[in-house]
Amino acid sequence: MSNTQNKKKKLGLTTKIFIGLIAGLIVGILFNLAIPHSYVRDTIFIDGIFYVVGTGFIRLMKMLVVPLVFCSLVCGASQIGDTSTLGKVGGKTIIFYLFTTALAVSVAIGVATLVKPGIGLDMSSIDVSGEVVTTETSAAETLLNIIPDNPIASLANGTMLQIIFFALIAGIVLAKMGEKAEFLSNIMTQCNDFMMELTTLVMSFAPIGVFFMIARTFANLGFDAFLPLIKYMGSVVTALGVQCFGVYLLLLFLFTRLNPFKFIKKFFPVMAFAFSTSTSNATIPMNIDTLEEKVGVSRKISSFTIPLGATINMDGTSIMQGVAVVFAAQAYGIDLGVTGYLTVIATATLASIGTAGIPSVGLVTLSMVFAAVGIPVEAIALIMGIDRILDMLRTAVNITGDAVCTTIVAHQNKELNRETFNA
Repeated sequence: MSNTQNKKKKLGLTTKIFIGLIAGLIVGILFNLAIPHSYVRDTIFIDGIFYVVGTGFIRLMKMLVVPLVFCSLVCGASQIGDTSTLGKVGGKTIIFYLFTTALAVSVAIGVATLVKPGIGLDMSSIDVSGEVVTTETSAAETLLNIIPDNPIASLANGTMLQIIFFALIAGIVLAKMGEKAEFLSNIMTQCNDFMMELTTLVMSFAPIGVFFMIARTFANLGFDAFLPLIKYMGSVVTALGVQCFGVYLLLLFLFTRLNPFKFIKKFFPVMAFAFSTSTSNATIPMNIDTLEEKVGVSRKISSFTIPLGATINMDGTSIMQGVAVVFAAQAYGIDLGVTGYLTVIATATLASIGTAGIPSVGLVTLSMVFAAVGIPVEAIALIMGIDRILDMLRTAVNITGDAVCTTIVAHQNKELNRETFNA
């Protein structure tokens, strides 16, 4: 009886999120097209109520990220039990994530090269003013930055890759110690359960947060903002579609022989939620639950691979970066050549590792990719205005990649219940 009630509650939340999404879209467009600029419209509603409530919900989710990822990864790593199995699962997962990310950037560059989004762009009609955060780190430093000097400081600062590194080591040691660390293992399990409950509480406010975020986005952008960059948007959306419904589904079928369309149907509510919130981290609990209850993936696997994927597997973000590089290079008349494209693939793949799963963070790491091929970092300002819409789409692709990889790894480790999937 309780399981039936839980399913109804989840179905109800999903329905409410869709209602919030559609209502926010309608209200946002009405504000943009029907209501003239005024103090009440701009300051009180768009930059006041819409901004405060929407951003407040995002902050609630960000509040959960560090303890949720840490506890989940420690428990996931320790519950696998056998350290050799953990090594196999971790190795397969990381290799698969890096492979799909490199593939995603290649798809993006291919699509953008065909569409040529930057050709014929009227630079004078585009506002390139505004502050852009730059970040340039060598490959060696990026690798060394994985290891924390002080894990407590990493937890306090939210340095995700260092948190993941420390959590995995802690989980491996707990698994190795076995019964000797039973007390500590129980504490970590209880902490993980507590964070899941806390996340469920915060997620109950998702429909409200989604409504105000979507309303503000469309109130600011409307339809006119898309016109100068429609080819860029089309390139990104096409590449995301190829990756999500082509590459992922083909890999899923080849490795597991599961029906890929049935998988998408079962997983679609998670994709919709990721789209509406633009944050991979917020989908972690919903992703794990859906994979367990609808797809048949053991929580023992998903509690390890999903939080890991939310940080290091950013295929959607890498696609945006690949298209953005081609778009900006064409707009500035820069010929990248084969070497330049290879550099973009390598740099975008590296940049995706350790990228926080929060809205629009890809714009920050994009500066690293631009710097690697000599494109002015100011070019990021060209796409800042429409990034929020694309951020929603690429977040949905990010978490779908995590789920497909998790399902494949679970299948290879005999932790996939096909009866659950076929039910």
